[in-house]
Amino acid sequence: MSKTLRSKVHVPTLATDLRGAAQLATQATLGITRLTEGVHQSVWGTVGVPGGKPHKGTASTRGITGLVYSAVRGVTQLVGKTADTVLARLTPLLESADAAPKESDQRVAVLAALNGVLGDHLHATRNPLAARMTLRYRGHVLDWKAQPLLPGATQDAPLTGKVLVIIHGLCMNDLQWTHTDEAGVTHNHGDALAAAQGYTPVYVRYNTGLHTSQNGAEFSRQLTQLVSRWPVPITEISVLAHSMGGLVTRSAAAQADAPAWLPLLKNIVFLGTPHHGAPLERAGNWVDVILGSTPYSRPFAKLGQLRSAGITDLRYGHVLESDWKGHERFRRKPDSRTHVPLPEGVNCFTVAATVAKPRSLLAERLVGDGLVPLHSALGLHDITSRNLNFPKSRQAVVYRVNHMDLLWSPVVRDQLLTWLG
Repeated sequence: MSKTLRSKVHVPTLATDLRGAAQLATQATLGITRLTEGVHQSVWGTVGVPGGKPHKGTASTRGITGLVYSAVRGVTQLVGKTADTVLARLTPLLESADAAPKESDQRVAVLAALNGVLGDHLHATRNPLAARMTLRYRGHVLDWKAQPLLPGATQDAPLTGKVLVIIHGLCMNDLQWTHTDEAGVTHNHGDALAAAQGYTPVYVRYNTGLHTSQNGAEFSRQLTQLVSRWPVPITEISVLAHSMGGLVTRSAAAQADAPAWLPLLKNIVFLGTPHHGAPLERAGNWVDVILGSTPYSRPFAKLGQLRSAGITDLRYGHVLESDWKGHERFRRKPDSRTHVPLPEGVNCFTVAATVAKPRSLLAERLVGDGLVPLHSALGLHDITSRNLNFPKSRQAVVYRVNHMDLLWSPVVRDQLLTWLG
């Protein structure tokens, strides 16, 4: 009987990747050790063995058992700190000047998936693998401290004052807006709008595992910097947002304290945004579906049970800090979020997708794009006062299109050209 050989995906590794992985491995070992000790303690306590009960005021077992677990924790922490110290010192050497390997699409996809599932933990522990929010133009990170802002980045295409900010969804990254189909044709909504309408596309990359409100606040800060540092005066800002990116955009506008960018915001186009949440998150398996969409993120699907803060915010579509602060994320409770209407004075459009055919049963069409129900993407709610009230002329339903296809669908592209034209 022949064995099936699986091809391995080679992902270039940076020194910070090694350091981050070492931290995660250490934390995972400590977590498993504590879990095992807890089970051991419970079992021995149940059968009445005195040594199984913990010390007063602690969660550690006593006697020989306690010494063993304490030793495991001590050695793990020591090894973890040693590895992190060594790798931290090696990082500047391994990534110095031109010797640093360029990031690959595969590496970016893997880190985006990891941040989607564990991003809040990576951020809290200051793990080098934690993504920070950045704005990017033609592959260049906009470094607000750099002089000039975009050295050599504008040779092929002139900058304009019409800026299109493009923000991705959960477990994704900015590179995934570009897609080459089976016929070898490359699709990118930003490029299409730049060619037809004179927009300058600026892409967002961020840690989707953080709370939506945290990313919203940071998004507002980034847009403020963009307005103040852009090489030419900005006349208008439009935002193209996919999935979670739409909630982050709404959060940024809702939190804004008279920033310079808000009066310049002209259009927001939402693609498959779960404005009123997603049933798959409530069932706990949204992340299993989204991570299974690419071979680079598929290995993280088993981590879906961890469900970052960003994922649990998708349960009802949280956009404010008050929606989650002081609440247990995993405890089932009714939708108690504060209703946040669409920003005033901004043209807001929404595209909802369904995998069904146009003439299929209504129930099949309402299922939506596989992740977001049709009504949620359209901003409709059973409670009338919570409807987002998109005008009919600014709503579009696309058929035989799934959640990921919204990123590059020609039908969606044509609709964008019509609306933003």
